[in-house]
Amino acid sequence: MNQKIENIKIRDLVLWTENPRDPIDSTAKDQDVVNRAINDPHVKWELGKLAKEMGDYYDYSELPIVVYKNKKPIVYDGNRRVVLAKIKLGYVKGENLSVILPNVPEVLPCNVCSEDIALKSIYRKHVRLRNTWQPLERDIFASKYLGEDKSTFLRFDESTGGFITNRPELNQGFVRKEIFTENILLRMGFEFEGGKLKTRHSNEEVWTLLDDIYYKIKNKQITTRINRGNPLLVLDQRSKDIIESNKQKPLHYFNPPAQNDEVAKVVVPAVPLQRKTPIAKKKKWIFFGDKLILKSGDVNNLYSDILSLYNYVDSNTKAFSPKIYAVFRMSLRLLCETAAADCGYTGKKAIDEYIGKFYPLAKKGLSQDVKTFLHEQNILQETLPQLFHTGAHNYQSSISSEKATGISIILGAMLKKSHERQ
Repeated sequence: MNQKIENIKIRDLVLWTENPRDPIDSTAKDQDVVNRAINDPHVKWELGKLAKEMGDYYDYSELPIVVYKNKKPIVYDGNRRVVLAKIKLGYVKGENLSVILPNVPEVLPCNVCSEDIALKSIYRKHVRLRNTWQPLERDIFASKYLGEDKSTFLRFDESTGGFITNRPELNQGFVRKEIFTENILLRMGFEFEGGKLKTRHSNEEVWTLLDDIYYKIKNKQITTRINRGNPLLVLDQRSKDIIESNKQKPLHYFNPPAQNDEVAKVVVPAVPLQRKTPIAKKKKWIFFGDKLILKSGDVNNLYSDILSLYNYVDSNTKAFSPKIYAVFRMSLRLLCETAAADCGYTGKKAIDEYIGKFYPLAKKGLSQDVKTFLHEQNILQETLPQLFHTGAHNYQSSISSEKATGISIILGAMLKKSHERQ
């Protein structure tokens, strides 16, 4: 079969479960695909944006590419438009898509062709001509449908349980070409053998290294213009120490934990979502983390005063400017100094010495969510002394509420180790 234009009822068109944009289980029904598209956990579909771009009427400028399999017309390209059409005509449920849909006919002209032609047309359109796919999707498609060898980028994602898939900030061209390469991975203590990933590190050390790279990219410390070419130079000292100390250790296979979101396998249940738009709410972090029970003295008194002031500000936000958090940063510096002095640390390095002893102990008791939050705020053992210094001397750079909250949480965890009432 070559190609031909055929008018097909929208009701009869079948959405492609193996769509490289966001594949799900091959047994999924149209409603499952639509639920996935509306929920859009990895921001691949953007149906609302497409509907607004199309306006009042269905866009005929590009015809769906259709392949008949078992006498069923499968939509290989144009699934987003067909999803909107099926919702508009009531063939699938889409109550949670809060956007005006374009008017559509009951029948659509489609480009019907063989699977081979369909795959080549899709690759030419989305990769060679328009470059609308991200690197990982291109690599998956080329490997699965065009017979190309899996790239290092794809093998690394598969071997780490979807580390790149679940972190869209990593799915960039420069990350593929300059960071997750065989050479860089080798220098970090990773190596592929027979398609499987081996490492010199423990699982905990692996995630420390990978999270470090991730947050450096997410927070724009590594970009196409900054620290490009040698990402290892900007890693935290903790990461550098792991790489250096494990250089002579033997390689072993890395077995990641089971994925929470297996993108290629999950079937989204055909049930209404509880919200109209998939907006992730920010977690409300508690100042100092938990209520502290400290031994009596200046440290406890100062802690109690700061917490009381914070609770008052938090319940009367309209009465204060956002810069009130600079006051809390200064107060946290004073609290840390007081705790250090109470532990016998004096002089210019008192805070550094206090952090050096109690930060590692405090970190062990933190949940992974808290560790992630602190890493996002760049609150680390090596950065914390400077953050306290900045909080006391730089008003303009001390107004971030999240930064102040993060510093209070780690300081609270350290106070538990140094001043908790027995």
